Amino acid sequence: MHIHPLITDTATLTALCERLAQSPFVAVDTEFMRENTYWPELCLVQIADTNEAAAIDPLAPDIDLTPLLDLLVDNEDVLKVVHAGGQDLEIVHNLTQRTPHPLFDTQIAAMALGMGEQVGYSNLVESMTGVKLDKGARFTDWSRRPLDKRQIDYAIGDVTHLVKIFPRMLEKLRKTGRGAWLDDEMERIADPANYVNDPDLAWQRIKVSSRKADVLGRLKAIAAFREREARRKNLPRGRLVKDETLADIAAHPPRSQSDLAKVRGLAASWAGNEIGARLMGALEGATPLTDAELPSRDDRRPGLGKDGALVADLLKLLLKVRSKEADVAPRLIARTDEIDALAAGQRDGLQILQGWRYDVFGKDACALIEGRLAFSVRGGKMVMNEIS
Repeated sequence: MHIHPLITDTATLTALCERLAQSPFVAVDTEFMRENTYWPELCLVQIADTNEAAAIDPLAPDIDLTPLLDLLVDNEDVLKVVHAGGQDLEIVHNLTQRTPHPLFDTQIAAMALGMGEQVGYSNLVESMTGVKLDKGARFTDWSRRPLDKRQIDYAIGDVTHLVKIFPRMLEKLRKTGRGAWLDDEMERIADPANYVNDPDLAWQRIKVSSRKADVLGRLKAIAAFREREARRKNLPRGRLVKDETLADIAAHPPRSQSDLAKVRGLAASWAGNEIGARLMGALEGATPLTDAELPSRDDRRPGLGKDGALVADLLKLLLKVRSKEADVAPRLIARTDEIDALAAGQRDGLQILQGWRYDVFGKDACALIEGRLAFSVRGGKMVMNEIS
């Protein structure tokens, strides 16, 4: 495989992308920094096919990434291979409002091959190729220039190994007949809706003990305020206002802007500056959450009563049994929210009641709920018994 020098100009990038566009698949990875910004700062892109590999410098002054982005999001003839590609897809979405497609994520494929739910890249490479990766450059500052040869070699290695791994995984999936199992999962992670960050939902990520509609209404308003301010200033959310400070303000709202000087976690300047005024405006415009918006008091099982939670626990036990028998990661078969929905009585629109998931788990899950299936222990092992 030919390894190119670091690409820093548009003409070289364009020629590379024209060649890669003739390949059936390309492996893609990114290096980025997000410690000091709201938006992740793209610092390096690595890409390879079976013939050549390159690292691309998006911080170079004479480069336009359009040819690369066109290859990733517009070219439907080239499969894009990633490993645990959520953050890579987020970066591409931030730049284009679209995501790479079609997509193959080797971490998800590993779940179908019984290799675990979140197998790391180094472990995957070692298990499939016997190569032990050098992790020394993992925590480098990718935004600093110039990048040295060790950094670039380390980064390109992520895609050159991926190019070797992907065909082997594909062959195993074909032999086991599980390739089709991954189609809907790959489409799900490629959905651009996954990477749209709605400010009005930001409050749901903040831990708060109160379940009062007025408190949570204020939290919703000021969390959305923080999200928009952080975007505008391109600062990390927590650098602007920490979660615990937002929760404290929502629970004990200041009566006036001057009272912001007394809020722990806010600079005293907020008592008189424009951002403090905007915070007060968000508080004044807050309305209590509606009943539909209020979270369940049972955080562990949203929307489930005590009996429903017990049913969900039994379904998860069944999932462990069936996933072990099928040698596939449980999370690929069923997500927690779907199990909870099934336990709560929902039947329509659930993936676990469709296709291969129904055959592996959903059919028995329904039988368990309906009293046609029971657990028992024989010889120290758990088994399932049909009840006539």
